[in-house]
Amino acid sequence: MGIQITPSILNADFGALAAEVARIPSADWVHVDVMDNHFVPNLTFGPTMVEALARATDVPLDAHLMIEDADRNALAYVEAGCGSVTFHVEAARAPVRLAREIRSHGARAAMALKPATPIEPYADLLPELDMVLVMTVEPGFGGQKFLDLCLPKIRRTRELLARHGVETWLQVDGGVSLETIERCAEAGADVFVAGSAVYSADDPDAMVTRLREAAEAAAP
Repeated sequence: MGIQITPSILNADFGALAAEVARIPSADWVHVDVMDNHFVPNLTFGPTMVEALARATDVPLDAHLMIEDADRNALAYVEAGCGSVTFHVEAARAPVRLAREIRSHGARAAMALKPATPIEPYADLLPELDMVLVMTVEPGFGGQKFLDLCLPKIRRTRELLARHGVETWLQVDGGVSLETIERCAEAGADVFVAGSAVYSADDPDAMVTRLREAAEAAAP
């Protein structure tokens, strides 16, 4: 598995999501930010809209659940057609059970951590996961500035994954752009969520290609 670019549609035109996704055919995944106005102070998509988007594109959907009751609601996004479902460990009462449920229903299971949440307490969970998401901004809004203080955590997460000998992907989300993606790749990330950088570009798909090339050049 090489570098993957996962544009977030949080900065796309919500009134024409199918057309917006069609503008990024080179993307590896489409990142869908699900917010409930409780876990984070913003409200976005639910399973019904995600299901409609899944029918409208062949690019697999990567759902990032910024919701309080992840244990009860995560499987709805698998059923809606998402190929990967990410829950926040801060919102999961039983993360191992939840990861196993997501996997048993045919999707990739991922765990996200806010910037201030350390990875070390969850080291033993890593073999249960297909991906770890290290947030590089506080979750809830697009267009935020990248937090350099998260780079050491990306490195520590990569070291823990190597220690366990697992092929778990390491995703970063928040402020990813041509100015920051190389630092993330150098630290060990291999899956990159980019929202503003992609959808503010004149040619979003060309930006996907540029981000991929920059990350590949910087990867260890």
